[in-house]
Amino acid sequence: MRGHVILSHGSDSGPDATKVSALARVAGSLGWSACKPDYRDEDRLGYAGSVSPRVARLLDSMYDAPRPLVLAGSSMGAFVSGLASLRAPCDALFLMALPIDIPGCPERFDVAHGVPGMLVHGWRDELCPVDAAAGFARAHGMPALLLDDDHRLSGQVAMLERQFALFLQMLAA
Repeated sequence: MRGHVILSHGSDSGPDATKVSALARVAGSLGWSACKPDYRDEDRLGYAGSVSPRVARLLDSMYDAPRPLVLAGSSMGAFVSGLASLRAPCDALFLMALPIDIPGCPERFDVAHGVPGMLVHGWRDELCPVDAAAGFARAHGMPALLLDDDHRLSGQVAMLERQFALFLQMLAA
């Protein structure tokens, strides 16, 4: 096994969501183990109310996980992946459709210093402004891939798979 990936789905989604399922298959094909926590119980607490319980569930998944450890997430899953990286060690972050702020949530998005990451975001994201996400990536020296798609990135799943494979291969090198 090369490492472990924890894939966090977005709100109004689940662990069998298209993007996290596709990335889990990519990880497995490259010899990485993967898990997809189910945050649907936490999501019943509302968008802002789910942040802290989601982070707690993700931290539970991180403890004793094999290394290297990659946190990957979409939307709310990306948001909590970054926050979790501030509280427990991880080796990389793969963030999709990233919200920088969650209305009503006292925490602003951030990531642990020195943890390599990548942002993939849609130019036409109607929920998470591309300028805010790209600005975060620029300020943190994080590579960003901006695609012609909306928040769901559903038209770009094959591209996400290729990019994630490259990301994991670079970490394993």
